[in-house]
Amino acid sequence: MIDIHCHILPGVDDGAKHTEDSVQMAKSAVSQGINTIIATPHHLNGSYDNYKEDILLAVDQLNDRLQEEEIPLTILPGQETRINGDMLADLENEQLLPLNETSGYLFVELPSNHVPRYTKQLMFDLQLQGIKPIIVHPERNKELIENPNILYDLVSNGTLTQVTAASVSGKFGKKIRKFSIQLIDANLTHFIASDAHNITSRGFVMQEAHNVIKDEFGTSMLFWLMENAQYLVSGDTVVGDVPERIKRKKILGIF
Repeated sequence: MIDIHCHILPGVDDGAKHTEDSVQMAKSAVSQGINTIIATPHHLNGSYDNYKEDILLAVDQLNDRLQEEEIPLTILPGQETRINGDMLADLENEQLLPLNETSGYLFVELPSNHVPRYTKQLMFDLQLQGIKPIIVHPERNKELIENPNILYDLVSNGTLTQVTAASVSGKFGKKIRKFSIQLIDANLTHFIASDAHNITSRGFVMQEAHNVIKDEFGTSMLFWLMENAQYLVSGDTVVGDVPERIKRKKILGIF
């Protein structure tokens, strides 16, 4: 299994504090059936700056340590960049790091409370440059929860999204769990990932999320989401079903 969103690099953000934490996270990931992780440290979020070259070096160092420990886990480079108006220029200057460096997929993090007005244009401009933007954890964005048509418009125009495993399994509360299920049901998300920061309060819980998805949507949906992670790593094209609008009064069987 591939986990495309994880804060496993030591000492670079609010994830693993030091290499020993990274090793413990790696062991936990393997116990969940994960064999590949894309390390995606925060970038330009107001608290942390992690540029491409620094991430590549940290990934190499962590892979060396995991080999020493004989932990069967491969770390690939990535980055979780807060949306900003300089993203195109930073890509050109090689300060931004697409997932697995050459895949063409790029994480974009929205602020937690709103969606900047320039988001739709930026997603379009990124795609014109051959970049496939992925909005991370849209289920935790207050404005998207209140107005999911914003996300519908973005996805309809080619933007991809990634929902967090802990959101699907209810770790962030019932409201976010419900919205996560709705996003999957409406073909408004394309990836499930851990967004793990540690092994306690923000662990992997991938198996738990997979069980929920399998129970709600069947194994075909789960396999599709898992295959998309492989397509991403390989740089292949991820194509989802036609997105649908979320009906605000829709009643799902589990509520």
